[in-house]
Amino acid sequence: MQATSFTYDPDTRSGSVLLDDGTPMEFDAAAFDAGGLRLLRSGQRVRIETAGDGSERRITLVTLQTF
Repeated sequence: MQATSFTYDPDTRSGSVLLDDGTPMEFDAAAFDAGGLRLLRSGQRVRIETAGDGSERRITLVTLQTF
């Protein structure tokens, strides 16, 4: 699934993305680290993977969107 980076804190390696429908979702350091990224800027297109449903849905992976 694609999203747009919204916030990122390099100290905690966590942040949030906006899904294409405008829904915000937060990610933690584990999801950021799983993607092998070193930095993320606001506005970058990213690819995310999620697990769970409803209120239990969480981001498990954040990588840069490549074509």
